[in-house]
Amino acid sequence: MLPILFQFGPLTIYSFGVFMALAALAAAWVVQAELKRNGYNPELASTMVFAAAIGGLVGARILFIVEDWSNFLRSPWDYIFTGAGFTWYGGFLGGVLGVTWVVRKNNIPWLKAADIAAPALAIAYGVGRLGCHVAGDGDWGTVTNVPWGVAYTNAIIGWVDPSTGIPYPPGVRVHPTPIYEFLESVLIFGILWVLRKKEYAPGTLFWLYLALSGLARLAVEFWRLNPVVGLGLTEAQWFGGAMIFVGLWQLVKSGTVTAKSTA
Repeated sequence: MLPILFQFGPLTIYSFGVFMALAALAAAWVVQAELKRNGYNPELASTMVFAAAIGGLVGARILFIVEDWSNFLRSPWDYIFTGAGFTWYGGFLGGVLGVTWVVRKNNIPWLKAADIAAPALAIAYGVGRLGCHVAGDGDWGTVTNVPWGVAYTNAIIGWVDPSTGIPYPPGVRVHPTPIYEFLESVLIFGILWVLRKKEYAPGTLFWLYLALSGLARLAVEFWRLNPVVGLGLTEAQWFGGAMIFVGLWQLVKSGTVTAKSTA
């Protein structure tokens, strides 16, 4: 693992931050291309990505605080002034709210904007997960003997079993679940990118993204170490299941109009 890429005196360049920046750039490129293709101002791409980033950071922190409310009440400042403690689904909801503000201000129909953003969401999430892998931020999977197993010995949070907090002994390897999620994201992006030029009801690409990304997260959680919260499923799996339900429900409700290419 390589949590720190470079150090120039007091300046430290962290790999996780670099990959987050790359994720934002990838999202901005995709959104810019899709805005232009759909007849909207492509310069709005940077504003949308910035709004998503700010809303995502706020939402991710808020959900994390809600999940750990009792500890937050004991020491609130430790939760507010720290670089740790974020929940992805809170970030997703916060990012959606941030982008909603931008698109409504610029008179872009919400469902059209959601379709434009769907491929960007997929590729940005995948690039971000590469950052998790390189930095070793603790979201690895269960112990395994598969040939591609990874030992995160230089992880930024410490090479320990997240379920016990006990350091792993030498020779232990785990499922590199961030890589699994990166591959899932590339697949989802590819599907959405191929379908984006076909005529569907507004929102179709976004609802499909919700269903596919929910399914991807639900599946990968079986190799993760997150605690079970109910009926044998983790919190992320419950969120993933909700995304699948909403996505499929909206797809059935709206339906696909035609499959004629608009290229």
